[in-house]
Amino acid sequence: MAKLVVLYKKPSNPAAFDAHYASTHAPLAKKIPGLTRYEISTGPVSTPQGESPWHLVAILGFDSVDALKAGLGSPEGRAAAGDLANFAQAGAELLIFDTKDA
Repeated sequence: MAKLVVLYKKPSNPAAFDAHYASTHAPLAKKIPGLTRYEISTGPVSTPQGESPWHLVAILGFDSVDALKAGLGSPEGRAAAGDLANFAQAGAELLIFDTKDA
């Protein structure tokens, strides 16, 4: 299974970020072809040392890296990516990787 992890930095207006994410961005992202799982963090994001620079973490699952890349390149994937500028002005880090059972 392949994963896309999106780490959203702390916004200047968390309430506006959360409202846009829930009402607009998540529904766009859930339409990405090939998406098999969609998870988001709840509550504050922290590190073992305490506070972190992250406001929200999203983890999207796909059957393969190829399926993930195809989904991101689709019109639905491009729409979700294009929406980032509307609410994630503080920035976001995206990580793509494949997984296996250890």
